[in-house]
Amino acid sequence: MKTAYPTFIAKNDNCCLVFVPDFEIYTEGSSFVDAIEMARDAIASKGITYENEGIIVPRPSDSEEAISKAEAEADDIFDYSKGVLTYVDVNFSEYREKYDNRMVRRNVTLPAWLNYEAEKINLNVSKFLQEALKEKVASK
Repeated sequence: MKTAYPTFIAKNDNCCLVFVPDFEIYTEGSSFVDAIEMARDAIASKGITYENEGIIVPRPSDSEEAISKAEAEADDIFDYSKGVLTYVDVNFSEYREKYDNRMVRRNVTLPAWLNYEAEKINLNVSKFLQEALKEKVASK
């Protein structure tokens, strides 16, 4: 599911500083476009980490809440609330599919006859299950 999070981007010297209040993320980009891409990557990465750890992914704040959170983070050095407030869209499922490709070991129980037949035709059961699961998830 795609959602959009409020994000502040402020020019500072030769870069654009980024603050995503709902995740308390700070990052930067070399340009405004790069800053948006860095924010999207940081939000998605932290979001799937939350999901993996069973932490509820925060809902996006409305603009008033976001401004309030940014003002609370302001200090004598920098005030993100003076930057541009934009919304960065993120699809956690899409990000996970693209970047979270680590392998997870799963035990599968098969009837002996089925295992025998699979071995007889040199069927890679792990690969077959991956393909079947991808098809099933895609049709969901």
